[in-house]
Amino acid sequence: MGTAVIIGAGEGLSASLARKLASRGHKLVLAARNPDKLADLVAETGAVAVACNSSQVEDMEGVFEQVDQMDEPLDVAIYNPSARVRGSISELDPDAVKNALMVTAYGAFLMAQQATRRMLPKGSGAILFTGASAGVKGYPNSSTFAMGKFALRGLAQSMARELHPQGIHIGHFVIDGGIRNQNRPERIDTTGNPDSMLDPDAIADSYLHFLDQPRSSWAWEIELRPWVEKF
Repeated sequence: MGTAVIIGAGEGLSASLARKLASRGHKLVLAARNPDKLADLVAETGAVAVACNSSQVEDMEGVFEQVDQMDEPLDVAIYNPSARVRGSISELDPDAVKNALMVTAYGAFLMAQQATRRMLPKGSGAILFTGASAGVKGYPNSSTFAMGKFALRGLAQSMARELHPQGIHIGHFVIDGGIRNQNRPERIDTTGNPDSMLDPDAIADSYLHFLDQPRSSWAWEIELRPWVEKF
């Protein structure tokens, strides 16, 4: 297994992905605005933590300079960051909207460009993006998040058509529902059904299954939702 880089590392899905990738033998580079918060995860997985504002070119270049120093070549790159600004279109702060789009979409482009440059010479690798239902349907008072996630999905689709024939597997994951974590209590629906939120370990399993797809039947997008989620 080669090196895997996760942009936007933290608790929840990112931590689940880091643990599962480490267990498969991947070397890990974890990027976050505050890498100090990753101390426990770094100790558990043997990862290298790097400070990164994902919307800044220099920061993203710094992450991949660290990737280049690892013992194994880049095999997997995952982009998780997003930002949302809720509110009526008539009242949104333009600067806040710009910042959210830079994090959700532009940062994904920066990561994708750096990862692609390293994967093309060897003709292999996987670049995965964490999307949301907002990337396929816009909701009221959520135009900023929709713009960012629609752009992310468009980036992934375009990259898949360009890079699949060159051996690089592109994945966009539509996460349609809330992700369970210790700070977000489980929602029980009106019939008392459990599992109304997505388990981050279960989501991470789907990412790993995606990585193992035979190239004769590659997907580029997968939607994941709790069994009680309406869609």
